[in-house]
Parts: sequence; structure tokens; C-alpha cells
Amino acid sequence: MSSTHTVTNQVPPLVGHDPIAGDTALVEACLRHADPLTLDSLEDLGALAGSEQAAEWGRLANENPPRLRTHDRTGHRIDEVEFHPAWHDLMGAAVGHGLAGTPWALAEAGDAHAHVRRAVGYLGWTQVEAGHGCPVTMTYAVVPALRRAPELAVVFEPGLTSTSYEFGLADPRSKAGLVAGMGMTEKQGGSDVRAGTTKAVARIDGTYHLTGHKWFTSAPMSDLFLVLAQTEEGVSCFLVPRMLPDGERNVFRLQRLKDKLGDRSNASSEVEFDRTVGWLVGSPGVGCGPSWRWSPPPGWTACWARRRPCGPR
Repeated sequence: MSSTHTVTNQVPPLVGHDPIAGDTALVEACLRHADPLTLDSLEDLGALAGSEQAAEWGRLANENPPRLRTHDRTGHRIDEVEFHPAWHDLMGAAVGHGLAGTPWALAEAGDAHAHVRRAVGYLGWTQVEAGHGCPVTMTYAVVPALRRAPELAVVFEPGLTSTSYEFGLADPRSKAGLVAGMGMTEKQGGSDVRAGTTKAVARIDGTYHLTGHKWFTSAPMSDLFLVLAQTEEGVSCFLVPRMLPDGERNVFRLQRLKDKLGDRSNASSEVEFDRTVGWLVGSPGVGCGPSWRWSPPPGWTACWARRRPCGPR
């Protein structure tokens, strides 16, 4: 080969570097908030994160982004997203190592450092590939919110806290592991979710019908979603599964996938709801939060509206 193709100014591929044990700040934080055993329990995950195999998964997942399939070859609406196998390898490793909802179950069983272990492992593992961290994080975040509806949590929390990754459309009650997504923002309000126009209408069976358009719904192939919609009381939170208990598909029409500059491995989508079935989570009118509203202390300015630091008058 010609000498003009000799590369002399590039470092070799970073293979064999453990991004957990090799990160001094991360190790210090783990030991400060947990203990050496917690750090030792992440040894396998760190080794995998530093492997050539994991690096290849990350490369393939980003070079082969998800593809939207709104209809099958016979014209039937299917609203599915296809992923490269490397995406599933990444997801399987993350969920299998307890980086999704597992810490909530471990903490309830007496593991005092379950959430620290997850945080340290997540920071190390997602250096391999960041996009799949989105559904992993949402699954973790859904568990405490879903506990606002104990009757739903008892059904779905075992799947959300599982270390099994099971991709595919099926009744979530029958699956060994569940992944959760979220549908919050809309074209009308952007990050101001109070301005959303998706409506939720109560039905006599205790469920709600949701109708509206979500501007950004991440990980649309998840099993369950937390979705915000307007009720008479205000913005409320709903659990929306892709598959209903009777075996029918819930109405979850994927309009398009976002054409993004980064995070290309993950599917972010626009979704149309049309009498989509959902279950209320928590109290109506308070979104995904507790049943109380925060009021600023006397003497404090409306600092957010004025775009300046908060403080007393």
C-alpha cells in the first residue's frame, strides 16, 4: 500500500478500556454513595462496555437507523418500527444488567444501593451507545409514576422491573419483560405540556378515550406509555398500552419518525391518537405528579417568567 495511506496521527481504537472501573470520578462517586461490593458487581458490565463486540453494536445501531412500516404488503395498517439486530443486543445487555426498572424491585427487597448501582452502570454502559439509553431511562422512570395507580402497578411492575428484554407486540401481561415510553409534548405547546390539546374522555368502564397528536413520542415500539392529555380537571397522566387486554391493537398511529442530527439509533416519532384507550394514573389534573400543587413562598418573584435568577424581593 502506498505510504500516503499510512495513518500516524490517530490513536488506536479504545478497546479493552472499562468505562466504569477506568473512570476515577465514577468510581469515587460509587464508593462514596455505596460500597466496594456495589462497584465489584459492575465488573462484568464494565468489561462488556469496553469490548470490541459492544463497540460494533453501537456502530451498527447508528449506521442502520430504525425504519417505519406503517402498512404491511397487503395494505393493512401495522404501525411498526424495524430495528437492526444490534439495537436489540444493546437493549438486551442494558435491561439484563438491571439498568431499566430493576432497581425499584431490588430496593424494595432490601438492597440499599440498588439505585446507585444502576446510576453508575448506566453512566458507564451508555458510553457504548447513547440512543438506546432513552427507552432504558423511561422504563426506569415509569415505575414510581405508575405507583400512583396501585391497581396498574401490581399488574405491570413485575415486567417493568424484570431483567428480561422481550421485543414485539403482545399483551404486556403475558411478557417476561416490558419497556416503557412516553408521549408528552405537542406541536401546540412544545415543552409547555400544559398547552397540549390531546383530549381524554372518561368512559363508563373506568378507562378513557384519548384523541390528539403527539409531536414527540420516543421509543414507539415500547409496550406501555405514559401519555399526557387534557381532562376537565386539567392535564392528566394516562397509561396507554400498544396491545389491549382483549388482544386488539390500541390505536397508535405512527405518522413519521423524526429525522434527527443525533440519537439516530432510537426511534422518536409523531403519534396520532383516535379514541385510544388509556387508564388514569394518579389524580386528574396534576399530570404525572402527586395530588398537590406547589406555590412559591411569599416574597419570591416569578423568576421563570422574568428569565432571571430566583430570589427574595
